[in-house]
Amino acid sequence: MPDLTRLQAMTARFAPVDVGADISRLPAAEQKALAKMVEAGRMMDTLFLRQVWSGNEQLKARMEQDTSPLGRARLHYFLINKGPWSRLDGNSPFIPGVPKKPEGANFYPAGATKAEVEAWFKTLPEGERARATGFFTTVRRAPAGKAGFAIVPYSAEYQLELTRVSKLLRDAAALSTQPTLKAYLISRADALLTNDYYASDVAWMELDATIEPTIGPYEVYEDEWFNAKAAFEAFMTLRDDAESAKLEKLGAHLQDIEDHLPIEPGYRNPQLGGMAPIKVVNEILAAGDGNRGVQTAAFNLPNDERVVKEKGSKRVMLKNVQEAKFRIVLLPISKIVLSAADQRNVSFDAFFTHIVMHELMHGLGPHQIRAGQRASTVRQELKETYSTIEEAKADVSGLFALQYLIDKGVLDQALVRTIYDTFLASSFRSIRFGLNEAHGKGVAIQLNYLLDYGAFKTAADGTFVVDPGKIKQGVTALTREIMTLEAEGNYAKATDLLKRLGIVRPEVQRLLNKLQGIPVDIEPRFTTARQLIGGTARN
Repeated sequence: MPDLTRLQAMTARFAPVDVGADISRLPAAEQKALAKMVEAGRMMDTLFLRQVWSGNEQLKARMEQDTSPLGRARLHYFLINKGPWSRLDGNSPFIPGVPKKPEGANFYPAGATKAEVEAWFKTLPEGERARATGFFTTVRRAPAGKAGFAIVPYSAEYQLELTRVSKLLRDAAALSTQPTLKAYLISRADALLTNDYYASDVAWMELDATIEPTIGPYEVYEDEWFNAKAAFEAFMTLRDDAESAKLEKLGAHLQDIEDHLPIEPGYRNPQLGGMAPIKVVNEILAAGDGNRGVQTAAFNLPNDERVVKEKGSKRVMLKNVQEAKFRIVLLPISKIVLSAADQRNVSFDAFFTHIVMHELMHGLGPHQIRAGQRASTVRQELKETYSTIEEAKADVSGLFALQYLIDKGVLDQALVRTIYDTFLASSFRSIRFGLNEAHGKGVAIQLNYLLDYGAFKTAADGTFVVDPGKIKQGVTALTREIMTLEAEGNYAKATDLLKRLGIVRPEVQRLLNKLQGIPVDIEPRFTTARQLIGGTARN
C-alpha cells in the first residue's frame, strides 16, 4: 500500500468531531479568563512533545515545511499521536528514519539503560532517591567530570515555557471573579515555578467554579520504565451543574463500598480521604498527554498519594467526549459483537455510570502499603506494570461497586440488564486501543479472565454473551485477585498476570477483524477554543 494511502487509512480510525461547550452564559470577564487558560493549556502540547522524545520538536518543524499531500498526512497523524509512532499499532514508526519509541521517553538520559538508572537510584540517600524517582524531576547525565546522573526539577528543565504558562494563569486569575478559581490558578502558577505542587493540588480539589481547569504534570503512562514521571497535560472545561448533582450521591457511598471490598479487612482503608467530588464537565480543550491518540473520557486526580490520603481525589467526567465516543464508536461495535437481543441493553447511561465508578474506584483499595518492613506504595512496588494493573482494577471493581449499590437499592435494579452488556461491548472498543496502552491491555486481562471463568461466552454465531449466573461472581473474584496483588505489592504476580491474560485470543481477534470500518476513537476539533483564541481547531 502506498505510504500516503496507508497513512490516510490509519488516520481514518480517528473520526473528526467538533468538541466545545456553550460559553454564552459566562460573563465577559470570565470568557477572557478562559481564553487565557486555553492559551496556557495549548502550551502543554509543546512540553509533552519534548517529554515524549527529544527529537519531536525538530521533526515537527521539518514536517511543517513539507506541503505535499504526503507531508501533510504525516504531520496530521503526528499531531494525533504526539510523535512519529502510531499508538494504536504498538508504537510502530510511521515516518522513515525515526528510532524506536524510547520506553523511558525523554525523562531519562539518551543512551542510558533502565538497569543503569535503577542502579543509580539505589546508591542515593533516601531523600535524594525520593526526588530522583518523584513525579516532577528529570534524570540527566551528571556535569562533565562527574560520574553518574543528576536530578533536574521540571521548573528548571522547562523553565522558559513554564514561566510563560505561569504568567497566563496569573492573567486569568486577575480576570476571574470566582474565589476558588482565582486561588487555584495562582497556586498552580506558583507550583510551575517552584516545583512544589502540593498546595495547588489541594486548591484544585477545593475548586468550585463554572470553569473547571486542570493543567500541569499528572499522568505517568509515558514513563514505561518506572511509571514515575508525570507528563504535562491540560483540560479546560465548563461545569455541568445538573449532571454533577446527580452523581454526587455516588460519592457518599464510597466508604461503604470500601468496607465491603472482597479483600482481607486489613487491606481496606478504614477512613478514606475526606473529599471525593465528582464533576461532570464539557470539554473545551485537551492538550498534551490529555490529547494524544485515544481521547480521555474521564480522569481521577491528583496522583500524589499524599494528597489522596489526606484529601481524597476528584473525578472529572468529560460528558461531551463520552457522548461522542458512545455514538460514533460503541453503538456500531455493539451491533457486531453482541447478539441482536443483547444489543438492546447497550445504553449511554450504563456506559457513563461505569466510567464514573471506574474513576471513583481509583481512589479505593490499596494505595499506601508495606513491602516487607518498609512503607511503600502500590505504584512503587508494581513499577512498569502499575498503570495496566490499576486500570484493570478500576474497571472490574467499578462493576463490583455498581452491583453492590444495585443490591443495596441505591441504584435502579434495571441497571443489571445494561451494565454488563454495555461493558462487554465497550471491552472491544477499549482493546482496539492496543496492548501497549494501559487501558487496552487492562481490558484484555479482564476479558480473558471472565471468559475463563465462564462469565463471558462465545455464541454459535461468534458473538459474545454474558452468563447472568456467573458474571457477578467472576467480577468479584477478579476484583479480589487484583486488589490483593496490589495490597501485597506483588510485582511477580503482576508480571505473570499481564503475560498470561494481557493478550488477544483468536475468538476475540475474529470479532476485532470485523470492526475495521468502525472508527477506533474520535479526533476532537476544539471549536470553542478556536472561537476564544483563534488558531487550528485541533490544538
